[in-house]
Amino acid sequence: MARNLNPARAGRVARNVRGLGAVLTVACACAACMPPEWGAEAILRPGRRAVESIPDVPYEDVSFTGVDGVDLRGWRFRGPGRPRGLLVYLHGISDNRQGGTGVAKRFGPKGWDVLAYDARAHGASGGSACTYGVLEKADLVRALDAVSAQRVVLFGCSLGAAVALQAAPLDARIRGVIAQSSFSSLAEVARDRAPWFATAGEVDRALKIAGEKGRFDPVAASPAAAARDVRVPVLLIHGEHDRETRADHSRRIDAALAGPKKLILVPGAGHDDTLRGDAVWTEIEDWLAALDLGRGDR
Repeated sequence: MARNLNPARAGRVARNVRGLGAVLTVACACAACMPPEWGAEAILRPGRRAVESIPDVPYEDVSFTGVDGVDLRGWRFRGPGRPRGLLVYLHGISDNRQGGTGVAKRFGPKGWDVLAYDARAHGASGGSACTYGVLEKADLVRALDAVSAQRVVLFGCSLGAAVALQAAPLDARIRGVIAQSSFSSLAEVARDRAPWFATAGEVDRALKIAGEKGRFDPVAASPAAAARDVRVPVLLIHGEHDRETRADHSRRIDAALAGPKKLILVPGAGHDDTLRGDAVWTEIEDWLAALDLGRGDR
């Protein structure tokens, strides 16, 4: 089995990472040169990408109800034989579950079932506002209930990584987290991406309005704060030359993590190409192979 995702799937993973940067850059620019309400709308309502094709490996459609009644849609892939556990793929902003097909092809033969679903306000799922992990972490717990999961590892990209880290302290079924290119907090990444002419007050105002409209606390969207309560093993991955979500975000998360952890800074990688080399996939596979999942059926 090839160690790299094929170019189409690698491109989708890259878009998962890149999408968050585009959304927040536009939002911050709007906050600076237009009414802050426009910036708030850009934060809350990233563009949807429709699910364009069905998987070319066996799968099952799944649906479940998230918090506040939102309808969430996804796919479940079952590996051959008795599963080691369930790997949950969490996509990036403005993307959808399709990247989960490549994850299933890679890790299904290694004994993993895979679940991939569209986050709220994404793909074919319901909801109109992205809350950067505040509500999504509770949605994830509902997803685990829906498939009767017992032993779970979360694999999140960018926004999905931030959701995974915020969800990890909530549920004992979660036994490990792979977090690629996470932001450390919504406030920090928004300020990082603000154009030079935006004041801190303007960015903060856009975030405040987004929170009021989306009914969530933007300050609570903080993987670094959640990390203090994460006790399960965490593999952090970040491009060393990422200029959009700087590697310092993962460094801050790493410093805050309470449990076993490993930080991989991918040499030469920016924001879009973190997972394109053989070496990083070998690290992921070795980390998963060594993970102690404890007892449970899947």
